[in-house]
Amino acid sequence: MKTHRFSVLAGLLALGLSAPCAAQAQSYPSKAIRAIVPFAAGSATDQLGRAFTQKMADTLGQPIVIENRAGVNGMLGADAVAKSAPDGYTLLVGTNSTNAALKSLMKKLPYDQDTAFAPVAFLGSVPLIVGINHDVPAKTLREFVDLIKGRPGQLAFASASASQRVSAEMLLSMAGIQMTHVPYKSGPAAMTDLLGGQVQMFTADFAVMLPQVRAGKVRGLAVTSTQRSKAIPELPTVNEALGLKDYELIAYFALFAPAGTPADIILKLNRAANAAATDRELQERFASIGFETAPGSPEALAERTRTETAKWAKAIREAKIEAE
Repeated sequence: MKTHRFSVLAGLLALGLSAPCAAQAQSYPSKAIRAIVPFAAGSATDQLGRAFTQKMADTLGQPIVIENRAGVNGMLGADAVAKSAPDGYTLLVGTNSTNAALKSLMKKLPYDQDTAFAPVAFLGSVPLIVGINHDVPAKTLREFVDLIKGRPGQLAFASASASQRVSAEMLLSMAGIQMTHVPYKSGPAAMTDLLGGQVQMFTADFAVMLPQVRAGKVRGLAVTSTQRSKAIPELPTVNEALGLKDYELIAYFALFAPAGTPADIILKLNRAANAAATDRELQERFASIGFETAPGSPEALAERTRTETAKWAKAIREAKIEAE
């Protein structure tokens, strides 16, 4: 009898403890949500993050406020989210930098990349454009590679994220050439120096690069995907331009929450993000930068994150990039 009473009491206690969590998820969200973008305002992550969270806010009935925390390839912003309360009111607009590549690029992270975040929703992906300063005497990627071979280490390339750096380092490694790496805190800052000739090459997302290519201020040489982009079909792929087979690097974007965020809240956020991803206005707005959405479950994002982490580790290793 005592055992029976103990079991009943334990069950009632469990129900009492779970009730606040259920009530919290049911009433969520009851206030504004903060979404941290770990890159500068104007970057592709920032532009996409703002567009998605605006649509999500309409679905959720509460505003989502963007906070830019740029630095160390997105590590500073990611760290802020990793250390936030797991209540659904702080989100990370993550990328391949923050949630796949940093583990291999940094000797030590202030958080465990594999366990610090709860996957929420995959937003989409974009290829990059290899662009060079207009004063560089090369009209094609092949001509640029030949130029670098005659001047090893004398010219510089910019990067402001892991995808930008790794895409460039992979290209240099596979082409057998050397350039000096110059890191920047933001894509717009790197673009300013590319335009000014302080660096000669910048491999960046369409949001930053394509407008400058279209305006004739930067010479676009190739895209980093395996297929030409509908946004700028006249540019060949790196593989086409150099006769390679295995070059590919695509940047992607996804939402994450701090680990431990209740599953019901994750599901609400996932549904709101997927609704935004299927919004025709949003799709048309970013089609010009080669952005492709891919709605899916949190579990699908978790699997993608594991796969991408391994993929980026291999790319970083083969490009001989040493952890900092």
